[in-house]
Amino acid sequence: NHYETILNFFENRSTNASAESFNAKIKAFRAQFRGVSNVEFFLFRLSNIYG
Repeated sequence: NHYETILNFFENRSTNASAESFNAKIKAFRAQFRGVSNVEFFLFRLSNIYG
């Protein structure tokens, strides 16, 4: 099932490490602001910091 994805790494040396790193940063940011009631402001801050 993952034949093309596995070959892609060996042919192009491309991985999804940057996407995983970005997801980890968002997860840490969310954990820091747990319980925020203003979702629009949260998304605004997120886009300003990581956008």
